[in-house]
Amino acid sequence: MIVDGVFSGGGIKGFAYVGALQVLEERGIQFSRVAGTSAGAILAAFIAAGYNAQELEEVFDELNLNVLLDPPKICIGMPFLKWVNLYVRFGMYRGKTLEKWFYQKLASKGIYSFGDLPEGSLKLLASDLTNGRIVVLPDDLKNYGINARTFPISHALRMSCGLPFFYEPVYLKNGTSESVIVDGGVLSNFPLWIFDNGNQKRPILGLKLSSANEEMAPREIDNGIQLFEALFATMQNAHDNRYIARRHEKDIIFIPVEKFSATQFDIDEETKHKLMSIGKERTIQFLKTWSPIW
Repeated sequence: MIVDGVFSGGGIKGFAYVGALQVLEERGIQFSRVAGTSAGAILAAFIAAGYNAQELEEVFDELNLNVLLDPPKICIGMPFLKWVNLYVRFGMYRGKTLEKWFYQKLASKGIYSFGDLPEGSLKLLASDLTNGRIVVLPDDLKNYGINARTFPISHALRMSCGLPFFYEPVYLKNGTSESVIVDGGVLSNFPLWIFDNGNQKRPILGLKLSSANEEMAPREIDNGIQLFEALFATMQNAHDNRYIARRHEKDIIFIPVEKFSATQFDIDEETKHKLMSIGKERTIQFLKTWSPIW
């Protein structure tokens, strides 16, 4: 079966996607077009570049996540200065090492820019804070006077994964103006709507790093930190939850990984494989009853 796939954001919890993809491949389900936000954008881009589930497992197994945390050189030896960088440059880490890693892994498949892929096969989400709007990459690059076909996918991924306050924002220049671009999950963490636009060509399969709404308990908000977490989570999901109706839910694999942290960069091997196992188990369960109608 050929489907269009949409992957939600979720940071480090994205390891669960590898287990899900293994099951989908075993059942002969392949992706024609893919889209995603943040961690989901990484999976979407790697799938579009030609990585299979086994290769993705090897790529992520060998990855030392802590290497992707690159504070400014001035902070080396003085870690407390990263908080100064947070104030001055709006992020504790630069994100340059992360983008370099994206570039290297895509280059190993001969993929560099959106022009190296079939047109429309990959769509990534970012958030333009300056103009208060969702940015679909590469489609919306024309609004910034940028040639989409030559735009590096690694840079688009860096934009989609720019978790606010964690990584420094990316700046897009358009003439004399400049836009501050951050993680796509700020405005749309699960862009299932992206292929459901009146031009649907095949079944759409969504993979979401959370339980279904009816399975989730209300949030506890007893202090300022919990308030901020709830505020950010609501901001991420309110737009998408309003869109996802019952007719969409039957085409979504909900992967319950709420108890894991999205920014646990010191994740151990046991936790990686636990996440993969959850993704695999939920996908097997989902496929037992899935009968796509479109």
